Amino acid sequence: MKIVVGLGNYPPKYAHTHHNMGFLAVECLAARYGVKFKNKECESLTAKVYENGDTIVLAQPQTLMNLSGVAVKQLLAKYKCSPSDLIVIYDDIDLPRLGLRVRAKGSAGTHNGMRNIIENIRTEEFPRVRIGIGRPPERMPLADFVLSEVPKSERAAFCEVIEKAADETQKLIKGQLPGGVSGAKT
Repeated sequence: MKIVVGLGNYPPKYAHTHHNMGFLAVECLAARYGVKFKNKECESLTAKVYENGDTIVLAQPQTLMNLSGVAVKQLLAKYKCSPSDLIVIYDDIDLPRLGLRVRAKGSAGTHNGMRNIIENIRTEEFPRVRIGIGRPPERMPLADFVLSEVPKSERAAFCEVIEKAADETQKLIKGQLPGGVSGAKT
């Protein structure tokens, strides 16, 4: 069993923001598997995939971003999974815009949602897929940047990165090791 959590902000007004890359990636996976987010459990919207005798739970926490760990901890408990069965997809300001990085483990970096997950499940030992959104423009507060919409002129490029993130996540689901950085642009 695998639990794939995409981090984002749940009100629809945040749908196209930089901070919603994780939600968009698990929505991409749901579309590939032909499932919909119908269930509300563990403070998350979930969709279940049954493939080759295994269950994959796709989840979008409905907590505030900085409390994502509450939902993740509940999901792991409900499905009796260990952190090694967890994959988290999220935006990262520390990666170049449109970059992608896959890691088997690691720190939260500057991401408060990841920090809360690590605090709640008490380990950094779980795979993650990071989608680079780059740093905010000069003088723009970080919170304003991550909650700002991705410019329409860049949405197609971000869609491509989200597709690649879904590809990498499917490799992780199958047990393949992370492939490092790909497609990074400055």
